[in-house]
Amino acid sequence: MANAEKLLKRAGLLLTRMERLLAPAAAATDWNHIAFRWRRGQGLQPVAHPHLIPLESLLCMEPQKQEIVRNTRQFVVGRSANNVLLWGSRGTGKSSLIKAVLHGFADRGLRLVEVEKADLIDLPDIVDRFYGRPERFILFCDDLSFEADDASYKSLKAVLDGSIAAPPENVLIYATSNRRHLLPESMRENQETRMVEGEIHPSEGVEEKISLSERFGLWLSFYPFNQEEYLRIVDHWLATLGARTTTDEATRAAALQWALKRGSRSGRVALQFARDWAGR
Repeated sequence: MANAEKLLKRAGLLLTRMERLLAPAAAATDWNHIAFRWRRGQGLQPVAHPHLIPLESLLCMEPQKQEIVRNTRQFVVGRSANNVLLWGSRGTGKSSLIKAVLHGFADRGLRLVEVEKADLIDLPDIVDRFYGRPERFILFCDDLSFEADDASYKSLKAVLDGSIAAPPENVLIYATSNRRHLLPESMRENQETRMVEGEIHPSEGVEEKISLSERFGLWLSFYPFNQEEYLRIVDHWLATLGARTTTDEATRAAALQWALKRGSRSGRVALQFARDWAGR
């Protein structure tokens, strides 16, 4: 049984190598864009109509905005900066904040490259394309998380910190996730934690999972909005869409009822309500 598993693993690696060799040559990259997607076998594909969000449209996240803007400003002017992990509750603006950063710094040479989780194994090949380029590139990994048997996170670890090749100084990784440690944590691993001479020593499984998120130098945490913050975001989008705000009692009641039905007071839910209400 063990030999069969080894054989299947080797066959899978061989197929992956053959796919890379037989893949059609990617077209030359058109660098006259501010946003790209990585597509295996096709290289960097420009995004003709990127979703640009003004930073001032993102409310109730001032500490997170200040930190990521500061970090990104350091990066675009050539000073040292950190890879960033934005983690926390769903719908609280993690991905929108990264898009807003592109909007704020694109005119200073910032470029955004979206990489799907399934393509993280290509990270070494992706970053190789940026050596010597004058632009500053952020690799955007959205909704990032890994299962226990998912080995693709090792490519991410290597690019973040740990490969024999030095990463380009004009590349950072900004990732969003609902998990702080990106990998699932089990009760069994916590139970394997040992006490040695009065000191706590986490199990090897826990250490492995923490080591991935630790490679991000900056962590930004996002939490659910309270009712006041939710209504403030609703008002912003209602005003943007030309509708009555929650100073109108019927609008306020409808906004709260909408959040109650969805079981969430997030920025995403606030925008969805505003679209529905303004459309009516």
